[in-house]
Amino acid sequence: MHFVKRPHSTGGREASSEASWTPNTDVYLTDRGLVIKVELAGMRREDLELTVEGSRMRISGHRHDCCRAPKCKFVVMEINYGPFESVIELPKGYDLSSAKASYQNGFLRVDVPAQTPSANQPFSVPVESAET
Repeated sequence: MHFVKRPHSTGGREASSEASWTPNTDVYLTDRGLVIKVELAGMRREDLELTVEGSRMRISGHRHDCCRAPKCKFVVMEINYGPFESVIELPKGYDLSSAKASYQNGFLRVDVPAQTPSANQPFSVPVESAET
């Protein structure tokens, strides 16, 4: 499993709303599957998009900067605004078609259950005695 980060603006940090960024993300395993947790403070749920392509989940969106005066001069700027994108490639064994996402208190959480064995996987059929 690996996490793919898309490049974002790195030179002298200007207050451009079009500079892209990558949110902090945790990916961890539980007894039920895999959890993807993304820190997205200040975002609205309707500004988030999750798409699945094969074994990849793409999380993208746009954080609006609507809280500052138009001609302010920053002393420190550490909050990222504008578009973002993260792509997480999942290993085999997880069912992205059954993933559930929720957004609360600035965190997006995606639960991806472990995949149940498919019909192509070998399995045992118990044999019972027939009564005649």
